[in-house]
Order: sequence, then structure tokens, then C-alpha cells
Amino acid sequence: MPQDLAFINEKIKEESVAVEQTLAEMAKVIVGQRDLLERMMIALLASGHILLEGVPGLAKTLAVKTLARVTDLNFKRIQFTPDLLPADLTGTMVFNPKTAEFTTRKGPIFTNLLLADEINRAPAKVQSALLEAMQELQVTIGEESHAIARPFMVMATQNPIEQEGTYPLPEAQVDRFLLKVKVTYPQKGEEKEIVGRMIHGAEIPLRPVLGRAALGRLQQAFRMVYIDARIQDYIINLVHATRFPQEAGIAKLKNLVQFGASPRASIYLTETAKALAFIRRRGYVTPEDVKTIGRDVLRHRIILTYEAEAEGLTSDDIISDVFNNVVVP
Repeated sequence: MPQDLAFINEKIKEESVAVEQTLAEMAKVIVGQRDLLERMMIALLASGHILLEGVPGLAKTLAVKTLARVTDLNFKRIQFTPDLLPADLTGTMVFNPKTAEFTTRKGPIFTNLLLADEINRAPAKVQSALLEAMQELQVTIGEESHAIARPFMVMATQNPIEQEGTYPLPEAQVDRFLLKVKVTYPQKGEEKEIVGRMIHGAEIPLRPVLGRAALGRLQQAFRMVYIDARIQDYIINLVHATRFPQEAGIAKLKNLVQFGASPRASIYLTETAKALAFIRRRGYVTPEDVKTIGRDVLRHRIILTYEAEAEGLTSDDIISDVFNNVVVP
């Protein structure tokens, strides 16, 4: 443990005040859904992207709109449909008859926060165009490459119920998302408050809490969070157990997991655990941080066998067994 951990802890407490203020401002509009709001901030800090899975009407669109308002970032929404073309997303070359030249017309992907609604309804070419932009932070239109301004976060949604007419994302593309978050129904008390707000119809004013410069500073500050070598080993052991469960003493999972999580999972689990500790105003990572964010990092990186699917098991069930069997430092 570094000797200046006390200094790091105080520095983190000082810097993370802005994150708590941002979450509090968003909570004025979004009732409940604290986990969703935290994970959106984690993705923003770690410069990653989120895949949201949940039924319609759970405030996913409202959440990202609210995030854009309180962070003073540009926001755009695209409704993905089967007839969408890559050019509808990235932009195209337009011919100007007066000058007899082609000019570039940039698409909606050139923004800071992009909501890709029902991403699995678009064909593979459109999905590939989006995911390439997410990975490379640039888009090629014609013969020119255009950089996407930072910060850039894609918040993609998919409906877990209706699968007719959809194009499921390939595993290699899903792996590019930092987190896959399952959005759940609100509690009764929360839903009563939501209905009450709709009845009164009063618009809640929001103020920009986090500017671009401040966000850039926070993206550097959270990397100061200390992570002990034992926690790093714990993360490696968790990811390794998804690939070779028998070596971790979980032999029953051997025929249930076809492919475990990639090394990208170890990197992202480390980054997100540090970001979560930062949000919770701590200068160091605990095993509980890893467990809390671990499901969202791992659930879309584990491919189950037909045997597991036949038994009705999900990747969350596998992750639970891994967490319960890998020794906590």
C-alpha cells in the first residue's frame, strides 16, 4: 500500500464531490434507478459505452437526456429500424450542383451522448458502422476520415422480450461495450412518485453541474484510485474462473460455459471498480467494488453452452457461482 494513500483518499473525496452533485441533480428527474445513474457516470468517467437491456418505459431515454443536460454535453437519439442505412448514422457525401463538388454532411453519430434505441433492430451493416465508431472514435465518409469529438458515449438499448424482426449483436461486437446493464422495474413507492409527478405535470428545472473541462479533470482524477495487487489478482482469478471453472474448483460449470470472458474483461473490471470507488468517494478499491460492478462487466462476455440454455441458466447464474467460489482477498 502506498505511503501517500491518505493524500490520495483526501484528493478523491475532494474531486468526487462533483460526481455526487451530478447524480443528485439527475435524481431530481429520475426517480430511483440509482444503479443505472451510477453506471452511466462510470461509463462516462472510463470513456466507455453501455448496453441497456430492459422493457420499454423504464426511463432509459430520459436518463441519458438528463445526463446530457446536467453535463452540458450534446445529445442525439437514433431509433434503429430494419431499413436504416449506415449513411443515416454516419453521414454521406452530398453533391452541390452550383460548385459541382461533393460536400460532407455529417450524421447524428457526431455528438457526445448518443442513444441508439433498439440497436438489435438494425441490420449488421448499421451495427458494424456504429461499433466501429465506438472503437476507433472516427468515421470514414467517402475517402476522408472524420474524428468524433470527445467525450463520446453510446448508450444502446435492446428489448429482452420481443425478438421478432431483430438482428442479435454478435458476441465480438457486444464485447466492445464496457457494461451491460439490466434495467428493472421501480419499487411501488418510486412508481407512486413517478405517477404523482406526471399528474402535477410541473417541469423540473436542471442546471449544468459538470462542464466539459471539469469532466476531463474527473476522467484523469479517478485513475488516481489505488488498487492493491491482491485485488488485481482477485480480478484475474474471477475472469480466469469463467474460462477454466474446474481450476477454480467449480467443476459443475465446465459443461455450461462454452467461452469465458476475454482479457478485455480484466481491463474493464479494473477500470470500472476504480470508477465505482471514486463515485463512492474512496481512494482505494475493495473486493465489494469488484463484486458490485462485476456482473455488468462480465454478463455479456460469457457464452453459455446449449446444455446451460436447456437448463434455463443465464450468464448471471454462472457469475454468481464464480463470485461464491473464488477466494476473496
